[in-house]
Amino acid sequence: MMRYLFVLLTVLIACNTRVEVTEKESPEAKVVPEPQYSLSSKQTHNKFSRSIAPVLNVKSGAVIEFFTEEATDGQLNPGSTVEDLSKLSFDPIHPLTGPVFVEEAEPGDVLAVTLHKIEIGDWGWTAIIPGFGFLAEDFKEPYLKTYTFNKDDKKVKFNDHIHIPVKPFAGVLGVAPDTDSLLSTIPPRANGGNMDDPNMAEGTTVYLPVFVKGALFSIGDAHVTQGLGEVCGTAVEAPMRFIVELNLIKGKRKIQEPQYETDAYYATTGFDTTIDGATKKAVRYMIEYLVAEHGMDRNDAYALCSLAGDLHIAEVVDMPHMLVSMHINKSLFADPKHYTLLKK
Repeated sequence: MMRYLFVLLTVLIACNTRVEVTEKESPEAKVVPEPQYSLSSKQTHNKFSRSIAPVLNVKSGAVIEFFTEEATDGQLNPGSTVEDLSKLSFDPIHPLTGPVFVEEAEPGDVLAVTLHKIEIGDWGWTAIIPGFGFLAEDFKEPYLKTYTFNKDDKKVKFNDHIHIPVKPFAGVLGVAPDTDSLLSTIPPRANGGNMDDPNMAEGTTVYLPVFVKGALFSIGDAHVTQGLGEVCGTAVEAPMRFIVELNLIKGKRKIQEPQYETDAYYATTGFDTTIDGATKKAVRYMIEYLVAEHGMDRNDAYALCSLAGDLHIAEVVDMPHMLVSMHINKSLFADPKHYTLLKK
């Protein structure tokens, strides 16, 4: 009996010791930097063009607070009904807060956009809009669901039985393309734009190729939560607050389309009119990344993409383009300083 009690006491002491070690080794919460500038949800535009005048000029390293409007720019509200969808105009869709001119940014540079903090607004909506969505031919009747939130909510109450985790992100973020034409924000492009990738969430750094002087960065179309694909054409669309840091990367590897990273993985993206085309681009960009940043042989890089690269369909509804990403886990590599364009 005494021997049994001695063994039990030893096990309990060991368990308590392990708990204390786990608590001591848990990572500290990341410090969110204080914004140096603030832009309101009224300082917006809804096209992509180098001809749109900036609302703010900053130096590299600036931390900016962006308030964004929901995707209809006020056409819907918490009291809206399904009948209101028939009155929607697509002209104001995707109000984007910005653009921001980053001093010394030139074509060929990379703008690193770190999403430090994302706070949801007090309401949101999801809709099926006739003629829009991946299965538009199957769903021809309008549908609208609205939600109310507190900024600290962790779940979206879809119905009494289904609660979806809150994971807010910007559906649209990007820089200006090299054109005076006013381009629609609906499809993603090389400048970023409407990528609708739910992995570009709080804590992510998004890398955008710069095409014009000053970069002209904008953000909006915020989503409280969304599945990969956004198949019905909308997420939980909502007003939001972002704290974003903009850093200019000069004299390093150029990128052709957006890439991004978290603490866990590095990701490349590719857009195209087909899933096949978008996927091939995402894989090719990952091979280029592995060769350039990790010194890998191209054959090894291609094989590693097959063994450890994860493909994700970000969205399939923003015609005429679709977006695919490839993720590769950072734990595969020995030197943690070697993962990132920003910190290298």
